[in-house]
Amino acid sequence: MGPTAEALREAMRYMLESQGFDRVLRKMRLVSAAPGKVVCELKVEEEHANRGGTLHGGLTATLVDVVSTAALLYTERAAPGVSVDMNITYTTAAKIGEEVLITAQVLKQGRNMAFASVDLTNKATGKLIAQGRHTKYLN
Repeated sequence: MGPTAEALREAMRYMLESQGFDRVLRKMRLVSAAPGKVVCELKVEEEHANRGGTLHGGLTATLVDVVSTAALLYTERAAPGVSVDMNITYTTAAKIGEEVLITAQVLKQGRNMAFASVDLTNKATGKLIAQGRHTKYLN
């Protein structure tokens, strides 16, 4: 049996409280978790924004990476793996003050490879902000 929702919550808490790069996601909150699917939310604040006052593209890429990895952790195998490929399509901007839902879903998990998709949407309008794909090699 895979990890419990509480175990996933604890693993994410550990990651987000780190002193390393992951600290950029401290204000992200876990909304729900089901096997192979994790939903988080983040209110865009000044620290998350680019010079144009919208969600920074690099932070968007980090959200795709971290939340899809959390979805992989919440599977029977619970393997974080190593990134092989990641791409993001940016469709619209998220402004400071807006809340973003990050929904990651494992598409396929094999013996050595896993594939996930991530949608970032505006929580209020449901409008797609960005969509990512993440491929990981499983150790």
